[in-house]
Amino acid sequence: MDPPENPVLPALARMLITDERFASCRSTVMDANPAMAEEMAGRIVDEALKFVAACSRNPGLGLAPSRIVDEGWHALILHTAMYAELCDRLGGQFVHHYPGYDPTNYDPPILDRTREAIAALGWDADPELWGPPSDETLVSVAAKCQHAPDCTIRPMPTPQPPVA
Repeated sequence: MDPPENPVLPALARMLITDERFASCRSTVMDANPAMAEEMAGRIVDEALKFVAACSRNPGLGLAPSRIVDEGWHALILHTAMYAELCDRLGGQFVHHYPGYDPTNYDPPILDRTREAIAALGWDADPELWGPPSDETLVSVAAKCQHAPDCTIRPMPTPQPPVA
C-alpha cells in the first residue's frame, strides 16, 4: 500500500521518529563530536528532521542544510532502515545526499528558502543552527559538507524494478 501523498505532520518534528531512534541519532551526532552536549546534539537532529520533511514536501524547490544541520542529517542517513522508513512516511520521496565541501559555495538564499519551507510546514527553524558554514561560534561539527550552489537537495522517486 502506498503512503498518503501528504500525511499529516506532528506538531514537533522530533515526533517523526520514536524516542529510541531519536536517542540513537543524537548519540551518533555526539560520537562524531565528542565534546558536544546532549542537548545540542538533540537540537541538531531535530533540525535535520525538519530539513528532510521540507525536502520531501517540496521536491522541486532545491533546498540545502546548513553545515551544522548537515551533521544531523548524516546521523539520520546512517540509520539506513529508519531513514528509508522516514522518507516513505513523509510521502514516499527519498531524500538523497549529495556531499561536497567548498565553504565558498555558501549561498544564503538556499538556506533562506529552506527555512521558509520548514516554516510552511508549521515548524520554526532554529536560527542558531542555520548560519553560514564558517559560523562555528555556537558549535563546531565534524561534518565537512557544504553543498555546491547547483547541488541543492531534491528528493528522487524511489527506484522501481523494471516492468517485464
